[in-house]
Amino acid sequence: MIPERHIAWVADAHRRFMESIEAMTDEDVRRPSPLPGWTIGHVLSHVARNADSHVRRTDAARRGVMMDQYDGGYAGREAAIAAGARRPAADIVEDVRRSAGVLEEAWQTVPADAWTRRTRDVSGRERPLFELPSRRWQELEVHMIDLEAGVSHRSWPDEFVIEWLPRTRERMWQQMPHDSDPHLEDPRVELAWLYGRLKGPNLPDLPAWG
Repeated sequence: MIPERHIAWVADAHRRFMESIEAMTDEDVRRPSPLPGWTIGHVLSHVARNADSHVRRTDAARRGVMMDQYDGGYAGREAAIAAGARRPAADIVEDVRRSAGVLEEAWQTVPADAWTRRTRDVSGRERPLFELPSRRWQELEVHMIDLEAGVSHRSWPDEFVIEWLPRTRERMWQQMPHDSDPHLEDPRVELAWLYGRLKGPNLPDLPAWG
């Protein structure tokens, strides 16, 4: 159950993410992001703390215990993001780089039998550890768009769209009006719309995606 492909895809997404933020200035991280109430600094701090949350659960699974994704739950998560967003750009960028490296190293040293152990998301949902790399991958690909740094849904790897379009369809379409039957021929456009990153003509509004 070692998710080797997803670990490799996360490493590639980490590399592309860092390329998109390497030259960011203090002015860049202070500007508003497309996410309500969040600056680019908030997005970057969230990505770093999300990496830490994966390390936290990976280390717990290694020891055979279960820990909450974030210390303090949702409130602790939001407080850490808000505090991190106020830092200088250089510190934020280095935090993203450091946390990504620590996460990749943690996954490379997990005993094979630990991958099937249960973990707990901030929502309380339990998942086996082997499912988490794909979720980290999603965080990176979606939030790369939120940076508005020259990366769009057109940049998503084929493998990401193939894996996450059906999963996101199932989740989001359950929340749409029963008489709705939206259909988009372009899978990247559809996935970006389902994530709330694009507005489509004659398509119903979807719940916001954080």
